[in-house]
Amino acid sequence: MNTSLKNKTALVAGSTAGIGYATAKMMAEMGADVVLIARNAEKLNAVSLELKQISTGSHSVLKADFSDPEGLEKAVKAYFDEGGRADILVNNTGGPPGGPAHTAHKDEFRSAFEMHLICNHILATACIPSMRESGWGRIINVISTSVKQPLTNLGVSNTVRGAVANWAKTLSNELGPFGITVNNVLPGATHTGRLTSIAEAKAKKSDITPEEALRKMAEAVPLRRVAAPEEVAAGICFLASPAASYINGINLPVDGGRTGSL
Repeated sequence: MNTSLKNKTALVAGSTAGIGYATAKMMAEMGADVVLIARNAEKLNAVSLELKQISTGSHSVLKADFSDPEGLEKAVKAYFDEGGRADILVNNTGGPPGGPAHTAHKDEFRSAFEMHLICNHILATACIPSMRESGWGRIINVISTSVKQPLTNLGVSNTVRGAVANWAKTLSNELGPFGITVNNVLPGATHTGRLTSIAEAKAKKSDITPEEALRKMAEAVPLRRVAAPEEVAAGICFLASPAASYINGINLPVDGGRTGSL
């Protein structure tokens, strides 16, 4: 089975922490040249140096903030104007704050829509010409299991994630004829900074410790544990590989079986 990413260039968003960081490392190990996208220049440079110790690939950084779509658009345009290429795009950024949908302010929806769907679209449309030219491409969006089963107290996230999933499915139909696949990875509870924040919020609300809150999350999973970021990254990297050439337009849960629907 061919899972090599040698001679492929991968743009990985949110790549200085959590799932994005694990994905960038794994793709470098698989032979890809990785372009790290995040907002913190110091962390970007540190991860870039780490990747250069992992592989001999040509790794670089692209400083951009998903809360600033115009700035992201300028940064990615400059990358391609300077001769950059893209074979793989991993759209990934932190989720919106928790809370019920019915009490959320309209600006919360607007901000989340821009950070997730609009920024994903900016990156995808910038990468598509390069992919079309080579006749090969992979766009992978890291979303949430909420696109299959909405999660309690994540009203804004449930709404926006669903929009991203349908945008991706539409793109998969449009771009398939050009050899470009578009898929979504849906992480369940994963050991990241976001999960820690959610656990702390649950703990405060229920008057328990964050450790107890995490344990309750794990008990809701058939495998009785939460995922390591590398386990989600493995799903992303498989979909990015030549081995996944006939997988297009799907939602892949990586959740230990927690989602209650097929």
